[in-house]
Amino acid sequence: MPNPENKKGLFQFYPRNLLWLGLSVLAVILDQWTKTIANTHLTYAESIPVLPFLNWTLLYNYGAAFSFLSDAGGWQRYFFTALAAVVSTIFVFWLMRMPKKVVILPMAIALILGGAIGNLIDRATLGYVVDFIHFYYQNSHFPAFNLADSSITLGVILLLIDTFFLEKQRIQRADKQHD
Repeated sequence: MPNPENKKGLFQFYPRNLLWLGLSVLAVILDQWTKTIANTHLTYAESIPVLPFLNWTLLYNYGAAFSFLSDAGGWQRYFFTALAAVVSTIFVFWLMRMPKKVVILPMAIALILGGAIGNLIDRATLGYVVDFIHFYYQNSHFPAFNLADSSITLGVILLLIDTFFLEKQRIQRADKQHD
């Protein structure tokens, strides 16, 4: 009986990878839940001190990361919404085709996907992304962000670790198996 793991079709999915989609869904749920709390309990642009370096500050981001293109006249909403939808679709296909022995890469993709969808939901329904986590040190302030942004950042870090360290090991193991 042929092993389904050995099939290499464009639309060949591995059911066990649904667990990685579950991580994406968890990231979306936590992101949307915390944004709802921020929207209902915080006043726009009013900082609530939490720690000596952390405030809850409700802000709306009409642009991309760090408010890039936030004052571009409105077209950026549709551009970033479409971009996030296309990238998310690609990531779902990539994630569902991930080999069984790879762990860090699908975790990275799942986190990036969850964060992208979390911000996509805001952008599509509200026209902006809800941010509320505000780190600072003395007079230096990091731009406010949310759990979706944190999920994307963690996913990118894991993706870089996989790319620069783990991929090399996978290639070396594959070369040894072919020798």
